[in-house]
Amino acid sequence: MRYQLYYWPSIQGRGEFVRLALEDAGADYGDLPPKENFLKRQAFAPPFLKAGRLVIPPTANILLYLGGRLGLAPKAEAARLRLHGLQLTLSDWLVEVHDTHHPIAGSLYYEGQKPEAKRRAAIFLAERLPKFMRYFERAADERFSYLHLSLFQMIEGLRYAFPNAMRRHERRYPRLLRIHDRVASRPRLSAYLSSGRRIPFNQYGIFRRYPELDERS
Repeated sequence: MRYQLYYWPSIQGRGEFVRLALEDAGADYGDLPPKENFLKRQAFAPPFLKAGRLVIPPTANILLYLGGRLGLAPKAEAARLRLHGLQLTLSDWLVEVHDTHHPIAGSLYYEGQKPEAKRRAAIFLAERLPKFMRYFERAADERFSYLHLSLFQMIEGLRYAFPNAMRRHERRYPRLLRIHDRVASRPRLSAYLSSGRRIPFNQYGIFRRYPELDERS
């Protein structure tokens, strides 16, 4: 099957978690041209995946659908549901990352909420970041799955947004670092990451680099 992914073409965002799964599996996929009326009927917001007649949003649901089909999820129902639960928790983590630079509203510019962002980021880095990393350090299974791809993306994004804080925190979580390195060395992923298909991190996505929000090492 040829899959079609609808997401913004200039940012990694939530769509990148789906792209990593498709790229790692060598799946046949392409970008779905914008169809705003179609989008409004089928999904609250991107990303969504078109698979034949199916239209599947959002990210965690797409990965639940793709996991078994791409060999990135266990076959047993209980294990699949546990994996889905972990991915949903990772989605919560991603929202908290976004809210470090947009704590008041996504519709406002960062410059209009800087004091609130500095306070939110400080709490996130001191309390929430280590809590999420501790959890996934313990919870991630050894068997490779789409969750490993998503954890790789989280670590990459956090290193971009908060390099000082990550240098301080990440050494405490060796399993997560091994997962990151394992993903980066997978042949298809390595080729994708070094290609023009991988959109660079930038100041318009979820992971944004504002030095004033980064904890000093």
